[in-house]
This record gives sequence, C-alpha cells and structure tokens, in this order.
Amino acid sequence: MSVKFFVYLFVAILVIWAMDSVNINGIFKKNKILQARVFYFLLGLSLIYLITNFIMDFFEYSKII
Repeated sequence: MSVKFFVYLFVAILVIWAMDSVNINGIFKKNKILQARVFYFLLGLSLIYLITNFIMDFFEYSKII
C-alpha cells in the first residue's frame, strides 16, 4: 500500500477526533438534522482531503519521503 493511504487514514482519525469537540448545533436551523449531518460529513471529507494533500505536497517538495 502507498504512503498516501496511511496518511489518509491517520488524518481521518485526527479530523474525526477534532470535529467531535465542536458543537455545531447552534449554527443550524431547528429540525434540519439531515442537512446538518450532510454538511458535517462533507466538511470532514474536505478537511481530510486538504490536510492529506498538504502533508503529501510538503513531503514531496521537501524531498523527505
């Protein structure tokens, strides 16, 4: 398996752990539970993608890996 897979796995765990500490209930309208969950899911995926690509680009350009 590639290094990128393991970075994705590590970052996914880190993002889920970090997002668990945020109380986003005050941001959304009442009775919009499905939309809030979809937004939370997409936000998590976006953060995982951005952080993983940042780490991989950082290592690639610094020639560490």
